[in-house]
Amino acid sequence: MKIAYFDCPTGLSGNMILAAFLDAGLSLSYLIKELKKLKLEDYALKLSNVSKSGFKAKLFKVATTTKERPRNINDVYKIIVKSKLKKSIKELSKNIFERLFKAESKVHGEKRVHLHELGGIDAMIDIVGTAIGLDKVGISEVYCSPLPFGFGPIKSAHGTLPNPAPATAELLKDVPIYKKKVKGELVTPTGAAIITTIAKSFTNMPKLKLKKTGLGAGTFNFSEPNILRLFIGEAEVSYNEDLILAIETNIDNMNPELYDHVIGKLMRAGALDAYITQARMKKKRPGFVLTVLTDQKNKIRLIDAIFNETTTLGVRTYLIKREKLERETRKVKIKYGKVLVKIGKLGNIVKTISPEYKSCASLSKKTGVPLKRIYDETKAAAFS
Repeated sequence: MKIAYFDCPTGLSGNMILAAFLDAGLSLSYLIKELKKLKLEDYALKLSNVSKSGFKAKLFKVATTTKERPRNINDVYKIIVKSKLKKSIKELSKNIFERLFKAESKVHGEKRVHLHELGGIDAMIDIVGTAIGLDKVGISEVYCSPLPFGFGPIKSAHGTLPNPAPATAELLKDVPIYKKKVKGELVTPTGAAIITTIAKSFTNMPKLKLKKTGLGAGTFNFSEPNILRLFIGEAEVSYNEDLILAIETNIDNMNPELYDHVIGKLMRAGALDAYITQARMKKKRPGFVLTVLTDQKNKIRLIDAIFNETTTLGVRTYLIKREKLERETRKVKIKYGKVLVKIGKLGNIVKTISPEYKSCASLSKKTGVPLKRIYDETKAAAFS
């Protein structure tokens, strides 16, 4: 599976994204050929090599030769739909424009917003060009770094705007952002619409076997290079990693009959798992170690439950790193009915299949078929 990662130390824009693809090997002649399918006129594309604080990067520009009229979303859709581009490219382009239109419409309080420069040839080239680049390179997943904001006013067709532009702020809801001491518009609405549509998450670079890199240049000259870095590589198949909390306590003075109730209470309170282990305590007493595994957000609730339901006077807590398979639950059909199974996968490889006990037991009770037979046939059917 091919992955693209965008590293955006000084933000991003539509032309920076496309420039990075062109620097990573996307052919300009191929891009021009595909963009001609939009039937747009009176524009020219310019790709040049520039130096940004010592880094060689590509600068991509769209030059228009006539004054454009503002377009609304229906105008844009008609251009895209009537083109002879691949269906997947059309759909992605429309999705990006839809996000852009909804953000502009919300911040301006109008249902039929004309997109001004956002519906112009420049934005259409950036958006459709990015969709073409993703398709041509064969990218399956996109990730991006957290995004920075600059300071100072922004000039637009709507007049002078605060930084970030209102549409950009709307588009970047739920995206990790931070402020930089840099004057200028670091993330444009077009760039924000593109990256929030295509990116799976905004995080550190995932594990990948790096194959290509590309540097797209912005138009600013800061003390640090105004570039966007694109990393393209093959995903390394690895186990999922996370951190969970372990809560433990030793108990030697409680009626063992109560543990079933305690564990049920802990599971209902949000534990991922809860269990007891026999142990020999101090003074040679037989006892138990109660262990609870949980997400960190449930820590206090579970500690309260332990103190309320057991005789312990204290607990130990520590973080545990987990390596786990991707999990999927689905129904498997056998001749007696349908049974739920849990499937553990590493990438596309199935590692384990476990029929759900309650689902098997329910079908066994309903049909009179022995539970073992239902379990075995379910597992065989799930693997086939």
